[in-house]
Amino acid sequence: QVQLVESGGGLVQPGGSLRLSCAASRSIVSFTSMGWYRQAPGLQRELVALIAFDGRTNYSDSVKGRFTISRDNAENTVNLQMNSLKSEDTAVYYCKVIHIFRAYWGQGTQVTVSS
Repeated sequence: QVQLVESGGGLVQPGGSLRLSCAASRSIVSFTSMGWYRQAPGLQRELVALIAFDGRTNYSDSVKGRFTISRDNAENTVNLQMNSLKSEDTAVYYCKVIHIFRAYWGQGTQVTVSS
């Protein structure tokens, strides 16, 4: 079992920055992948960014160049640095990990980009 707790969401103005963090209840070294997803009202949940066990990353086209995903094996966290935020980034952001062929999700954290 893996428990995930997201933090760092909030209200920010367009053009601002936020840093999300996802803390895992166990060592993340053996996780196949860790990622951030988001879901806006009325829309399907979508991939934002992914980082594999070997450090390879993948981003959705909508966030490339603005968001950066990273993992801290010592702290057992995966982080998402979000810069140049836009109103369309408003959503609930979820952390997901794949470990031994199972998927685990966090409870989500709200990000609202508004003036």
